[in-house]
Amino acid sequence: MNAPIGVIDSGVGGLTVVKEMLHYLPNEEIYYIGDTARCPYGPRTPKEVVKFTWQMANKLEAMGIKMLVIACNTATCVALESLQKHSNIPIIGVINAGAQAAIKATKTHDIAVIATAGTVKSGAYENAVASLYSSSKISSLACPPLVPLVESGEYESEFAFDLVKKTLQPLEKNQFDTLILGCTHYPIIKDLIQRAVGDQVHIVSSATETAKQALDILQFKGIERSATTAPQHRFFATGSLPIFKDIATNWLPIDDVNAARITL
Repeated sequence: MNAPIGVIDSGVGGLTVVKEMLHYLPNEEIYYIGDTARCPYGPRTPKEVVKFTWQMANKLEAMGIKMLVIACNTATCVALESLQKHSNIPIIGVINAGAQAAIKATKTHDIAVIATAGTVKSGAYENAVASLYSSSKISSLACPPLVPLVESGEYESEFAFDLVKKTLQPLEKNQFDTLILGCTHYPIIKDLIQRAVGDQVHIVSSATETAKQALDILQFKGIERSATTAPQHRFFATGSLPIFKDIATNWLPIDDVNAARITL
């Protein structure tokens, strides 16, 4: 089935999932929407996030996608279930994938999660990890400054590291051997986060597990792309195109990112 796979996010964070999809699903075509004009989603009400997520999903379904990946933890928390109930295509999120990656990585089952305020408040990671291993101990920390830092594109500076270190300081009182990046923006600053928490902590993100899950679904349903021509990926942003395109070009193994403004 030669239809594209849709990916949605509050901004540029979902590009971390796209990067893994390009690796695990190299023949598939990807259509991406980043709602950069209304990012971040973490401080918004669940009602707002559901509305915005549905708007992006409807846009991509109108473009004929065969699967939707909600590459945003906050949106996954509040909108995944309703979208799955009302859509005829497979829809997956990133929460369970991140929990699975953490359980695979941890040795002590002392796990920390950093995420947006909305994701932390939902308790989604605690529930997902507990469903896999009930004895795990979870420490969660909301990190409001980190998404704006990534969206600004100003994350390759010593100021950025100072901000990350200060934001993660409350975790210093906790014991953990594994840290879940509970927001898809965070892998873009993974090196800064690793410096802040130390090399002894194993950092996991949901991106790789989500890409593998997408591949499993495509194979199970027999809807892999059969065309032998190179996939034509398309990227859309609701806000500034230059910043979005710069980050996408730096992050993805694509020479010329086909990006356009979109209105929701």
